[in-house]
Amino acid sequence: MAKILSQDEIDALLTTVSKGDSDKDFDNIDQDKLRSVIAYDFKHPNRVSKDQIRTLENMHDNFAGQCGSTLSSVMRTIVDVDLVSVDQITYSEFIMSLVTPSCTYTFSAEPLEAVSLIDFNPTLTFSFIDRMFGGNGKILETERELTGIERSVIGRLAQKLYRDLERSWENILKIKVAQKSFETNPQFIQIVAPGETVVVVSFQIKLFQSTGLLTVCYPYMALEPIISKLSAQNWIDATKKKNQESDRETNLYNLEKVGVNMAANLLTTNIKVRDFLDLNVNDVIPSEMKISEPVEIFVNHSLKFHARAGLSGKKRAIQMTGFVEENMEVKDNE
Repeated sequence: MAKILSQDEIDALLTTVSKGDSDKDFDNIDQDKLRSVIAYDFKHPNRVSKDQIRTLENMHDNFAGQCGSTLSSVMRTIVDVDLVSVDQITYSEFIMSLVTPSCTYTFSAEPLEAVSLIDFNPTLTFSFIDRMFGGNGKILETERELTGIERSVIGRLAQKLYRDLERSWENILKIKVAQKSFETNPQFIQIVAPGETVVVVSFQIKLFQSTGLLTVCYPYMALEPIISKLSAQNWIDATKKKNQESDRETNLYNLEKVGVNMAANLLTTNIKVRDFLDLNVNDVIPSEMKISEPVEIFVNHSLKFHARAGLSGKKRAIQMTGFVEENMEVKDNE
């Protein structure tokens, strides 16, 4: 026989049901909060921070400008080079993204320890070759490996880009790029383990109707010793320092070309006009100036230095002992 619930039991049952609904709503709230949590993928760790990525972007944006100037001079036409992206992926993913046959060089960048990699897109490579041999940079439809002569030509072009890469790194670290090897099959290039993190910098190059990618790959182990230097503040400070040094060198270079009139006033004395008119060869003019007193040096008719007269070998010469400031006070050289 079915049991009939009392009013108290019914109220208790309704209370339990309403409490269960509130717990369910609470669970929904927790789920909403959990949706804002980002899952960490241990296969694709972000070992380079966003600030460091931005510094790499600034560095290689400078490289893009220098590379564009170099390629334009070699190709005798305007070549546009634009920075596309700076990403960190695994080395295996990077190798899978390259086409076969490829035009890939490995290079060292001392004092960075690991070997890095630079890849030219085949379409771009053959456009460069066609243009350097007198063509209009047409696109080659068939895919093939480079011949010996073509490899030599692209190798010389790569050497020019290495120098641009060195200049783009100057604000952070002075590196010396040296080519290691050339490979047409990316699968044979193992500079690091397949699961190792690499930083891939991609550039888009436009030559007439041809468009291709130039890719530079840095293993994380190469950047790890200097990763602390890849900060925005360090980049700004290094850029200011470089600008100051560059301005100083420019000013010194410009001053070296300035021609001025320099004259040494060996002595000064006062004589009468009658005595001056009666002067003859071998006459001696007495002066109250002592031989130990400094000689005055005039630059463009302005007193600038004090010096001491003497000989340099068999030639008469003067040795600077101090310079005269605007207030006419003499400051001795230390």
